Amino acid sequence: QATPARRRLLLSLGIGFNLALLGWFKYANFIVANINTVLLDTGLATLSWRTVHLPLGISFFTFQALSYLIDIYRQEVKPQTRWTETALYITLFPQLIAGPIVRYHDIARQLLQRTVNSALFLSGCRRFIIGLAKKILLANTLGQTADQIFAQTPEQLGAAEAWLGVICYTLQIYFDFSAYSDMAIGLGRMFGFRFLENFNYPYIARSVQAFWRRWHMSLSSWFRDYLYIPLGGSRCAPWRVYFNLLLVFLLCGFWHGASWNFIVWGAWHGIFLALERTQFGTALTSLWRPLQHFYTLLVVMLGWVFFRAEDLSHATAYLQAMSRFGQDTAAALYYLSTGLSVTLLVAVMLSMPLYRTLTARLQPVLERT
Repeated sequence: QATPARRRLLLSLGIGFNLALLGWFKYANFIVANINTVLLDTGLATLSWRTVHLPLGISFFTFQALSYLIDIYRQEVKPQTRWTETALYITLFPQLIAGPIVRYHDIARQLLQRTVNSALFLSGCRRFIIGLAKKILLANTLGQTADQIFAQTPEQLGAAEAWLGVICYTLQIYFDFSAYSDMAIGLGRMFGFRFLENFNYPYIARSVQAFWRRWHMSLSSWFRDYLYIPLGGSRCAPWRVYFNLLLVFLLCGFWHGASWNFIVWGAWHGIFLALERTQFGTALTSLWRPLQHFYTLLVVMLGWVFFRAEDLSHATAYLQAMSRFGQDTAAALYYLSTGLSVTLLVAVMLSMPLYRTLTARLQPVLERT
């Protein structure tokens, strides 16, 4: 009922307040540390600072609060009349820690009206158990090897050892993130909520664009709908599209963590997304499909080095280790126990929709018999 100018003002105040809280709790330590580094280099006195502690789940509940404000501003849904329902949405515990990010317009009706029955509850239990198994049996096992290899001095690593570490981490982070999403979706079903899927076999993608349509879909769609499209999306001059992509993915990387590593990781993906909108993307689609898969996996895996490394110098040294071919490969065999080999094989198979493809092909045959 307010005037458009007043509505814009209220939206701006709400967004500013939420981003200020996120900036203070998540990024203040990082910003002050970088300022102090510059001051030290110039011989000036550093700022005195007490560490700000990070509230649990602040990245997720901030984005959900912003979704609430923006969806109401756009008049896509009506605002809640009871503060308890708004608080329930923002602090919805099943997915508060690791996603998926639940947008307000996707769940507004469920906050007031939802059904809990035995079938939905059992479906939720089954999905939760699947996620728990992925986390404990796959992600944790792969993570142990990745941690051991990344903990070593990169200069002492050979290419085989370094690549094994990246392969383990590539699978670990997928099964870790997707496991948390599975458990959140399962818990939601137990309480009558239906959350959207968050992962759709991202490692079968044949481009970085396709990868982001399958990886952490609730996050990528949040940035697309609330930032990329309002900036002009793809309906701008080419240079503006590239700028929008790079800005969005710089912020996406920074959202993941207060570190230069995450910023570089976001820029890495933004650059390749921009490249795929040029003649490079046209050439990519003409390649043999396995080569498209190889290109995508290579870009994603190299990006994970920045995501996992302690700092930029560690990431750079690790990437150099990955290129030191011809050195002794026996060190990699030290990690390849029977248990890890089986885990890698199972993880690779489960990262592809083999079961879904097989059942789809067998279904017509079974129906004819």
